[in-house]
Amino acid sequence: MKGTTLTFTVTYAPWAPGAMRLRLGGELDLSTVGQLHTVLDRLLDDGARHFLVDLTDLVFCDSTGMAAFVRGDNRAERDGGWLRLTGASGRVERVLRVTGLWEVLRYDPERVDPMSQAAS
Repeated sequence: MKGTTLTFTVTYAPWAPGAMRLRLGGELDLSTVGQLHTVLDRLLDDGARHFLVDLTDLVFCDSTGMAAFVRGDNRAERDGGWLRLTGASGRVERVLRVTGLWEVLRYDPERVDPMSQAAS
């Protein structure tokens, strides 16, 4: 039986003025994290400040992926914004909880619209 190689995908669409919803899929690791950095940097350079990152289809995330979330949040925060995570499950959710990033990044699997709450 041959192993399955998962790819990484990142798609995005505006969901409010200055806000983007990103959807990640596949495996986020050292070999794919550059794609996420490129998208976040481009969106930030274009004026987006708030990011809801949907991890529903992300099946794996290593430490470089976790660092990318922190990097994105830090960069957005410098301009008065934020990056929040939603939709994680399985191993990805476990790593977020074990590392404490779910709390730092206001991770809440039940939240649909973080723009409805203050981004303090």
